[in-house]
Order: sequence, then structure tokens, then C-alpha cells
Amino acid sequence: MIRTAITELLGIPHPIFQGGMAWIADGHLAAAVSNAGGLGIIAAGNAPADYVEREIEQARQETDRPFGVNIMLMSPYADDVAALVARQHVEVVTTGAGNPSKYMEQWKKAGIKVIPVVASVAMAKLMTRLGASALIAEGGESGGHVGELTTMVLVPQIVDATSLPVVAAGGIADSRGFVAALMLGAQGVQMGTRFLCATECSIHPVYKEKILKASDLCTMVTGKRLGHPVRSLRTTFARNYGQAEYSRISDEELEAMAVGTLRKAVVDGDTECGCFLAGQIAAMVRQEQSALQIVEEVIGGVEPLLRGAATWIE
Repeated sequence: MIRTAITELLGIPHPIFQGGMAWIADGHLAAAVSNAGGLGIIAAGNAPADYVEREIEQARQETDRPFGVNIMLMSPYADDVAALVARQHVEVVTTGAGNPSKYMEQWKKAGIKVIPVVASVAMAKLMTRLGASALIAEGGESGGHVGELTTMVLVPQIVDATSLPVVAAGGIADSRGFVAALMLGAQGVQMGTRFLCATECSIHPVYKEKILKASDLCTMVTGKRLGHPVRSLRTTFARNYGQAEYSRISDEELEAMAVGTLRKAVVDGDTECGCFLAGQIAAMVRQEQSALQIVEEVIGGVEPLLRGAATWIE
């Protein structure tokens, strides 16, 4: 068994978080990951509070273990969802795409463990001062909204900058990535892309097929012009959007191009107009498995790797 500060903090068997992927990470998937011993996370995305509330209820029907809610702070419903999770006394809140400072006191009063996603040392220090319970250091290898630094570079700097437990995210798909994260000083890992092909993940079959057929150079980053870089599969939409960024199209028109494209991928499997978010490890996802199989496979390989590392020492 792998015991870390994260397993102790949250009371979970395994220090594996499932990423809060908008339109993807619902109550059913979150419950499955939590039942497998990790921390399942419901993604609020751009959804209104009543949707998030239904997913929380769904997760509570399917698991009695801790789970979390990820709040995308750019969402127009962020204030409502922030108040909802406080009323619901959700065990964990993770945040992304912004600064959660104005909500921290509200969540802490509700007994919520707040674990923000950070992509810089400055944000890590701020969240530490404001009383976060832990931090997720997410490198640019991840899918969705990304920062500039890679996981290899970011994690040790965040570990050195805070006294809080750190969860490594971005580019982690198997036991090797898990062990590498531990060596960088992390106390756990978060995986998103690996769970896209969980049997409990309800994305369109075309989306899963694209992940299972992905190659090592399958992703690209778009959105830098607007200050919101996003990593996705190299699809027709992604290529067209990337070209538009370097055209004379206005920022407003560029923003409008992306509206609704994630839903088109997740719900409709639209290969022409959909934005299929995925991390660089997509090519390492080779089969559809249950959340339990994924968690057990990753955890099962950790101890042999750690013990085997001793062979390097004379």
C-alpha cells in the first residue's frame, strides 16, 4: 500500500485524483473512481449550479467515499457553484482557470478541503497563505487549459515553495509516471486523459476511439492569442482554430469559434467541429477499462518500481 500525506488528509486508500474534465467528469465517473479508492471529481465546467447539484446527488447515491467538485473560475456560474458546494459540504473542492481567493474563507468555514490547481510558484505561495489544504501542480502536458511549465519542471518548484502536500498532474498515465511524481516530491497524482477511456466515462464512443488511436504527436495547443491556451487532439477544428489565431480575425470572432465545441466532441462525437481535449499521454491509453482496473493497475506497479530502484545503489 502507498501511504502519503494525501491519503491521510482525505481518508482515501490511494493518492490518485481523477481530473475535473468539463462535460466529461460527472457524478457517475466520480463515484466509480472514489469507489476504486481514489478521489473522483465532478467537473462544474460552465454548467449552472442546478446541474452540479444533480451530479453531487448522483455521486452520493453511488458512493459513500469522499469525492470532490472542480470549479472552473472563468465560468459565469462560478459564484453560484461556489455557494452550492459550501451548502452541500462537499468534501473537496479543486479549482482551475483562475484565482479562487474570494471563495476560500466561505469554503473553509463549510469544512471543505480546498485543493487549487496551480501552474506557477507565485500562485502556490498565495494559495498556501490563504489556507489551502493541498495543491495540484499541473504541467503543460495535460489536456484542457494549460500553463507554460512542464510537470517535470513545475512540481519540484511548487514542492519547494509550499509546506502543503502537492499532487502532480499532467503527463501521468501509469505507474512510472506515479513514481516519477513521488521522486519530484509530490504526494499523489491526478490523471484526466487516462480516465477518458474508463467504462464509466460517458463520452461519445468516437471520442474514446480517438484516444485509443492517438499517436505520440497527437495533440496541439491553441488559444494562446486570447490568453487561454488549451491542449486538444489535432482535429479539423483544432487545426482551423490554430490557423485563425494567426489571421486577421478579431478576438471576438476567434472566441466565438470555440463556443460549444467541447460539447460537440463529448456529446455528439463531431469530428469536424468538436474540440477533443486530451493530454500528451493519450497515446499511452491503449484499452477501455473500468475505473477500478485503472486505479489498481497504476497502484499495483508502484511498489515493484520503487523496490527495483534500489538496484541502482551500490
